[in-house]
Amino acid sequence: MSLSRAHGRASEDELKGWMVRGLDGDAAAQNRLLTALALLLRSFFARRLRGAGDDVEDLVQDTLIAIHTRRASYDRDRPFTAWAYAVARYKMIDHFRRLRHHVPFEGLEEILVAEGFQEAASAKMDVDALLEGISPKQARAIRQTKIDGLSVAEAAESAGISEADVKVSVHRGLKALAERLKGK
Repeated sequence: MSLSRAHGRASEDELKGWMVRGLDGDAAAQNRLLTALALLLRSFFARRLRGAGDDVEDLVQDTLIAIHTRRASYDRDRPFTAWAYAVARYKMIDHFRRLRHHVPFEGLEEILVAEGFQEAASAKMDVDALLEGISPKQARAIRQTKIDGLSVAEAAESAGISEADVKVSVHRGLKALAERLKGK
């Protein structure tokens, strides 16, 4: 039994395996993944939001939904937990923005180097580099709707453009990214 299993926590290999099998249509693996992630995320958020139990549960649910709805964007060649914690981190940042809380500087380094944030930062740099190769309007629309989780209406309002324009920008941007990744 691995150390992680001895403490009731799934390992990276188990999580990634469940994710990949879930992507391939295995509903039982997807359910195991979401159940295991709920435990990890609850702990992750509880350590950062001491005394905010309702917020922790809301963030766990928001993150699980985001992971489930964005699972097609997961790159099977990358570590799964880094990707999952990046999603969790974005959800936590959104939470703080909504509440207008400020993170104190003390302990900030601990938060940034904890649990996959280095890998998540690397993944963010990869995404940033990819988005630099398309128009700023397309990159913004993709980032807001596919990464930050804004609705098309919210992204349109934020950018001062129509919803149709956001949809077209996302579609064309993703098409351009796909062509770049295929080497065209």
